[in-house]
Amino acid sequence: MSWGTLYCQLTGVSRQSTGLGRVWLSVLLIFRLTVLVVAVEGVWGDEQTDFVCNTLQPGCENACYDHFFPISHVRLWCLQLVFASTPPLLVAMHVAYHKRGVKRTILNRRASRAKQVEELESVRTRRLSISGTLWWTYTISLVFRLLFEAAFMYALYAIYDGFWMPRLVRCKEWPCPNEVDCFVSRPTEKTVFTVFMASASGACIVLNTAELAYLLIQLKPYSCTCSPGVCPGTPSFCYLYITMVLWI
Repeated sequence: MSWGTLYCQLTGVSRQSTGLGRVWLSVLLIFRLTVLVVAVEGVWGDEQTDFVCNTLQPGCENACYDHFFPISHVRLWCLQLVFASTPPLLVAMHVAYHKRGVKRTILNRRASRAKQVEELESVRTRRLSISGTLWWTYTISLVFRLLFEAAFMYALYAIYDGFWMPRLVRCKEWPCPNEVDCFVSRPTEKTVFTVFMASASGACIVLNTAELAYLLIQLKPYSCTCSPGVCPGTPSFCYLYITMVLWI
């Protein structure tokens, strides 16, 4: 799937999102996806070619590069965007399935063609409220999105031992004959983009956490007006609310 296809799919998802969800989508598309496609890929395009070590031993540079950079920053960020963008597509699939059922009901009714066209257009443009089964789908997708963002942030920090790109690394990997000095290309520029992408990812984590809290706060009034243990359309809301608050 191309970046353009992903952009179109996520833009469609935004119609069913909360206000915080649309802000998250803007941060994802503008500050992360656009920067990744336009700028970051160019900065890291020559990373292995310009990784130079002061040795002529065959295979030494490749071994040192693989040791210090087991996965490219760009590829790690691409994986992060793919994983973070997948859960919202579950919401889009849920909405599409619901609207398909409504459209089938409209087409099976005996009504004039003009009336059917009008009702079908209304279904196509209508925004569903986040309640009932859609609330479950949206909340689960949000939890997975939050977990993916946090996991990739930790992976970036753990693999590269921080967000700062060193100018010089010392390598003792085989087949190097002894300790050799290796030089990283564009270290300052790479550090700037790494900090920027990490900050944008941190902002997305904050937005996801705030949106999850918003959904739980929205849930509380419904749970207080329910009969003991059961709410209309959604099972055990009171129990779910208490469990998720304690888990967070």
